Amino acid sequence: MYLREDALTDPLDTWLASAFAPHRIEQTITAMADAQPLDQPAATGTAAQTIIIECDAKLERYRAALDAGADPAVVTGWIAQTQAERARAEADLRTIAGTTPRRMSRAEITALVTALGDITTVLRDADPADKAEVYRQLGLRLNYQPETQTVRAEVDLSAHRGVMVCVRGATRTITPPPITIGTSLKLAQL
Repeated sequence: MYLREDALTDPLDTWLASAFAPHRIEQTITAMADAQPLDQPAATGTAAQTIIIECDAKLERYRAALDAGADPAVVTGWIAQTQAERARAEADLRTIAGTTPRRMSRAEITALVTALGDITTVLRDADPADKAEVYRQLGLRLNYQPETQTVRAEVDLSAHRGVMVCVRGATRTITPPPITIGTSLKLAQL
């Protein structure tokens, strides 16, 4: 479906400006904080933690077997195998910890919104290419609803935000969880 650009951009810019206006910014930040998913441990993380606990129990049994006089060569093989399994589970946990989204604090959300600057001025003064870049950076998604002749507009402030951090010599990107706000825009007569 093709729509005239001005049929979308004028109501879209008005909505964005109103959502980030000084008198509504606290309400918008609250809506963004409330829209985040609850922190939940990944099932893979729980499985890896279970494997680590089981490996620790096995290692204790192997130590007891050695103390009881078991063949050290046999028990040493079991220990090596169990330690390798435990190391894989620990690596899985580290990977999960680096990729699992977490809820952002209200202060972090406020910092993101502040970093965007004065949306009203940016949108009003922007040439079309710059405005398209602002929409991209906001994670803007438009979904046309033909039955109501409306467009559902959503802004995902976390879609483009990745924070580079250095951890023990390795650099990785931490991506905040999705923070989405949205509205339905009634289109001007087409």
